[in-house]
Amino acid sequence: MAALAGLATLPGVFMSPLSEAAPLLEALRPSPRMPVLFVGHGSPMNAIEDNAWRRTWQDMGAELLARGQRPQLILCVSAHWLTRGGWQLTGMAAPRTIHDFGGFPRELFEQQYPAPGAPQVARSLAQELRSPATARALEVDAGAWGLDHGTWSVLKPMFPAADIPVLQLSMDYARPAAEHYALGQQLRALRERGVLIVGSGNVVHNLRAARRGTGINAAYEWANEFDFKVQELVKAGRLDALVAFQQWGPMAPLAHPTHEHYLPLLYAAGAALPTEMPRFFNTGFQSASISMRSMLWG
Repeated sequence: MAALAGLATLPGVFMSPLSEAAPLLEALRPSPRMPVLFVGHGSPMNAIEDNAWRRTWQDMGAELLARGQRPQLILCVSAHWLTRGGWQLTGMAAPRTIHDFGGFPRELFEQQYPAPGAPQVARSLAQELRSPATARALEVDAGAWGLDHGTWSVLKPMFPAADIPVLQLSMDYARPAAEHYALGQQLRALRERGVLIVGSGNVVHNLRAARRGTGINAAYEWANEFDFKVQELVKAGRLDALVAFQQWGPMAPLAHPTHEHYLPLLYAAGAALPTEMPRFFNTGFQSASISMRSMLWG
């Protein structure tokens, strides 16, 4: 919840200059439909460790670029940018790399992801997208936020050139799950304007129950149960049913003592078409209580 305070003065934050050879994206053009990703990001160390999660992210990025239709923009919804009183879009030209964690090696704090922003596009999208709570336009953050580790830790392995503009969309944490899904549905149309939608969180996320050093198939019974229910709903195209996760009995508060890591899934599910065949990857657990299950639609 430190995200609510703003991180304009956070140590380790670096403002990357834009290359003069790469003018800022000013408008979105019509395109073939872009995919939607939900990525289980897990520990920030996955950004630098040579493990199965990171290698799969690298493979996924290469696969998406090899399709021949390059995204004009990446719009990421991260578990780590929470706001109250409304939703916001990053609107800076050079979003900073935010190191929103502690107790990790210096190498992790030295990581940078200098992808450009798209201020004009952010202002335009903020007017197009509407708060499901009030129908008001979204707000644009001109400089307080940037790219937190929920975004850069997965985008850096996927798109290491950092040459695709990136916007982050915050999550109004005070709003009910149905409104997060509804805003995700608004994002669906952006897929046909060159926007790759990425939700970054975890299907199961309980740090208090974490058991370090366990294998990828080790998980609590309640973690497996919750993860399996999400899998079956997604496979069946019952994406709207994901909204009711807090009503899934005793496993729900165990899987998510707080639910900021689940909410990005609702944005990705809202942007997906129920008829699109989902593809799962990284279907394992980290520390027994963090599901790394990830999904691709389209």
